[in-house]
Amino acid sequence: MSRFTRVGFIGLGVMGEPICRNLAQKCGLPVLGCDMNPEPLARLAPHGVQAADVATLARECDVIFLSLPSGEIVEKLARGDQGLLATCRPGQVIVDTSTSPVDTTRKLSAEFAERQVTFIDAPVARTRAAAEAGTLSVMVGATPEVFEEVRPLIATFANEITLCGGVGSGQVVKILNNMVLFETVTALAEARGIARRSGVDPKVILETFTLGSADSFALRNHGLKAILPGEFPEKAFPVSYARKDLNYALRLAEQTGIPAHGARNVDLWFEAALARGLGDRYWPVISRVIDDEDGGAPVNAASGHQP
Repeated sequence: MSRFTRVGFIGLGVMGEPICRNLAQKCGLPVLGCDMNPEPLARLAPHGVQAADVATLARECDVIFLSLPSGEIVEKLARGDQGLLATCRPGQVIVDTSTSPVDTTRKLSAEFAERQVTFIDAPVARTRAAAEAGTLSVMVGATPEVFEEVRPLIATFANEITLCGGVGSGQVVKILNNMVLFETVTALAEARGIARRSGVDPKVILETFTLGSADSFALRNHGLKAILPGEFPEKAFPVSYARKDLNYALRLAEQTGIPAHGARNVDLWFEAALARGLGDRYWPVISRVIDDEDGGAPVNAASGHQP
């Protein structure tokens, strides 16, 4: 039987809100939510989520989930004057579902351990639609014992849960998953542009790829659903967020002595997209920077596509 009696959740943004909703609906425990924006809290209230501040969560919750935009914000929340390190209590477990730098995660875990608090990483993969459906993939960095404790809670919003190793290992796998995705989509965008300029319809090359060895999740989702129709909505995973994750991968590559030339190539395209003012658009918009067939015309901002 779980020792947890109350769940806290900090960060109710694009992913955090549906994750928190699934927790509240399925975990069988009271859930307290915290966010600077009152709107998601209002939407979650009918599902039993009670609004609270960080100090209240630290005082009343045995386990606290974080879903924040960056590792820098996680650090700020932890180390602020009234942050989690100042207000936590022995025996608590903090589960960071954000994507954060590996070294930051391991340093925070050590600092919390000095206060007898367990801090683990459990970054999430897949889309907001998957978060809504409770079918995320979660990569966990924790001891096997802590993993087994938190797994039933994570299972309320994920159908694939992997213990990747000790603290920080979940971040390693998540960051490199994104790096490989970014590189694959960049290759697709380059192939599309070369094909178009060689007189081959982009639809033909991308759809034919699905029949051969170039087939992939990236092709069927980012290639056929975003690059081909030119749909790069603003309410999806934007270039600015993608570049943040890629920079975490490049930081890890530098720390481990791997040149990562492929990832650095992607970063050049992200930088070019930002220079074009496309930082808020769904990140496969780099395909239109790679092959600027419209001469710099605004890209399609259709909003119905999920990342």
